[in-house]
Amino acid sequence: MAPPDVALPGKFEHPDLTATGERRASVGLRRLETLWFNTGTLCNITCLNCYIESSPRNDRLAYLSRAEAGPFLEQAAAAGTTEIGFTGGEPFMNPDILDLLGDSLAAGFRVLVLTNAMRPLQRLAKPLAALNRAWPGRLSLRVSLDHYLPERHETVRGAGTWQPTLDGLAWLAAEGFRIAIAGRKLWDESEPALRGGYRALFADRGLPVDADDPSQLVLFPEMDDRAEVPEITERCWGLLGKHPDSVMCASSRMVVKRQGAARPVVLACTLVAYDPAFEMGGSLAEAARPVKLNHRHCARFCVLGGASCSPHG
Repeated sequence: MAPPDVALPGKFEHPDLTATGERRASVGLRRLETLWFNTGTLCNITCLNCYIESSPRNDRLAYLSRAEAGPFLEQAAAAGTTEIGFTGGEPFMNPDILDLLGDSLAAGFRVLVLTNAMRPLQRLAKPLAALNRAWPGRLSLRVSLDHYLPERHETVRGAGTWQPTLDGLAWLAAEGFRIAIAGRKLWDESEPALRGGYRALFADRGLPVDADDPSQLVLFPEMDDRAEVPEITERCWGLLGKHPDSVMCASSRMVVKRQGAARPVVLACTLVAYDPAFEMGGSLAEAARPVKLNHRHCARFCVLGGASCSPHG
């Protein structure tokens, strides 16, 4: 607790103290299992409540180049990292994406790409299929399909987005890619009902996705910056029956290139791309220190929501 003569901060203001004066929770890096690369915030569509505000105009995070990613792949290999993740924006808009994927696969990593499976992916169908044949079972794509009903998916993604995504999924399945689906808990619908709806869709479309496997159908909680969320104190671990190792920043970091910056930097996780407090240095070694859970996404998404962007949920 803060001393009685110290003015208490507001919520998510002080790195070490919550608004109630309690010690803020932090999470140490247990092991760097997944290294994420943000390929840039440009996207072919604009989605409702996109946590990183991706759009055809938002280039606050620049395209990450093959040359810039290379040293981080070497550092990740030395650290014993097993998985590389690519997120955006839409990763398949990055002009170096095929080289980024190929370098990661050739270095022995398993690779996950988060995508909407629309035109940017589909225009690279032939070389992408060649990569999958060269490293069978090592390349996975998690496709954003926000709901099992087209009208609800398009409420989030925009009119005309449903069928192109289903077309992309059908192609990925036919080519033998490992695929998963990312949905959202945006509607007042229980998780069993959501999974049941997706299960029927997958069966109807012949998609090889197990709707009951949380790593194959990932249902993400909403991250509305306007929503009221509690701060996570050191006491919360015991109160919630959770362990710090269960939180994403215990096992992952993300590399980004800010627009106009001379070089990439490492962030605590995939969810805090614009907050300078979560910038951890220019190397994976510098970023190995504990992360203070001083952001509403830490509470809403990770600790209370129990969600993770990692390949295994």
